[in-house]
Amino acid sequence: MQPIKLTNFAAKPEQPRPQPLPPAVTIRYFAAGIFALAVWFGVYKQLSSFADFIAFDLCNLSPDSRLGKATQFFLYDTPKVLMLLVLVVFAVGILRSFFTPERTRKILAGKRESVGNVLAALLGIVTPFCSCSAVPLFIGFVTAGIPLGVTFSFLIAAPMVNEVALILLYGLLGWKVALLYLTTGLAIAIVAGWTIGRLHMEKYVEEWVKNVLDGGCETAIPRNLHERVLYGWQAVKDIVGRVWPLVILGIGVGASIHGYVPEGFMASIMGKSTWWSVPLAVIIGIPMYANAAGIVPVLQALLAKGAALGTALAFMMSVIALSLPEMVILRKVLKPRLIATFIGVVGSGILLVGFLFNLII
Repeated sequence: MQPIKLTNFAAKPEQPRPQPLPPAVTIRYFAAGIFALAVWFGVYKQLSSFADFIAFDLCNLSPDSRLGKATQFFLYDTPKVLMLLVLVVFAVGILRSFFTPERTRKILAGKRESVGNVLAALLGIVTPFCSCSAVPLFIGFVTAGIPLGVTFSFLIAAPMVNEVALILLYGLLGWKVALLYLTTGLAIAIVAGWTIGRLHMEKYVEEWVKNVLDGGCETAIPRNLHERVLYGWQAVKDIVGRVWPLVILGIGVGASIHGYVPEGFMASIMGKSTWWSVPLAVIIGIPMYANAAGIVPVLQALLAKGAALGTALAFMMSVIALSLPEMVILRKVLKPRLIATFIGVVGSGILLVGFLFNLII
C-alpha cells in the first residue's frame, strides 16, 4: 500500500496559540463553499445527458449495441465517481484534521474492551490508514495499553470501511447497498476484534514491538478553518490523485462486462444457486491487490450480469481487507500464528455475510 502524505503544517513540539480568523474571512469561506456545492450539483445532474449525447449523438452508437452500452456506461460512471470522490474526500479530509494518530490513541486508551472495539471500528472509517500511520499506530496502541482486540477492530475497519468504498458504492449501487456494506463491515471489524481479544494472543506480537517507546508519526494539527480547508484539499490531491487511474481502470473493466458479458452469465458462477460461490469468491479475492476504487465498478457490473449480492460483497471485502500485500505489511509486527488467526476470523465473518445476504436477499 502506498503512503498517503498529507500536508505538514510546520509540525513542531510546541506551536503558538492560533489566531482566530477574522469574521469576514470566515464568511467568505462559507460563501465560497455554498457556491462550489451549487456548481457541483448542477454539473452532477447533467452527467447522464452528457454521456448519452457523446455516446449516441456525437459518436452515433446505437443504445442497443454492446459497444454503445459499454461506452455510455464508461462516460457516465467515470465523471460521476470522480466528482463524488472529490466532494466527500474533501469533507472527510477536514474531519480527519481533528483525528491525528495521537488523538486517536487518547480516545481509545482506558476504554473497556467491548466499548473500545466499537469506538476503534468507527474511528477506522475516518482515520488515514497508510504505511506512515498503520505500523506506528499499532505500536502506539500496544504500548499505550490498548487491548490487542481493540487494535484489530481499528485495523480491519480502516482499509475496508473507508470513505472511498462508501462513495463508490453509493454512486454506483445506491444508498441501500452502501449502508449494507457499512453495517456489515463495521460488524465484522467489531466482532473479529472482540474475538481476537478473547483469544489472548498478545504473545504473538513481535518482540521488537513491545520494546518500542510510544511514538509514531509526528503529525501537526491544523489549528483554524483556513488550515483545515488546506488539509482537506491536500487530502483530495493525495487520495484522488493516487486512485483516479484505478477508478478509470475499474470502470473500464466494468463497462466491458456491462456491454459484452451475456445477461445471466455470472449467475452460473456467482449466483445464489451455487453454494460454493461465496468461499470461491473469498479464495480468489485474497491474493488480489486492489482497493475500493478499482473493485467497486467491477462489483457493479458483476451484479448487473447476475452475480448474487452476498457473493459479490464477499469478493469485495476479501480483496480489500485480506489482500496479500496487507499480510506482508502486518508480518512486520505480527507473528505468523496471529496473522493466520486474523485471516481466519475475518474470513469467517466475510463468509457469513456472503451466505447470509444470499439467503435473505
